[in-house]
Amino acid sequence: MSISREEVLHIAKLARLSLSEEEITMYTHQLGDILNYVQKLNELNIDDVEPMKHVLDMVNVLREDKDLPSLSREDVLKNAPEHDKEFFKVPRVLRTE
Repeated sequence: MSISREEVLHIAKLARLSLSEEEITMYTHQLGDILNYVQKLNELNIDDVEPMKHVLDMVNVLREDKDLPSLSREDVLKNAPEHDKEFFKVPRVLRTE
């Protein structure tokens, strides 16, 4: 399967790319090669192949949720550069003018 110069220009326009003549020729050839490879894959008999979500047989490896005690506010604020005994103090991000 081949791709035309006009199709490459259309794809470039959709991607908002400006291509030189050399790039157009190169991408026409490269995209044609990719499409030929995909066409070869379409020839494979996959009737007995079961669909899969992932190539590896993976299972959920997350641990079970456990209700653990939280740190106290004093312990959390102990390492803060600045705090007012209740909240972290951080530099102002938005100006109110």
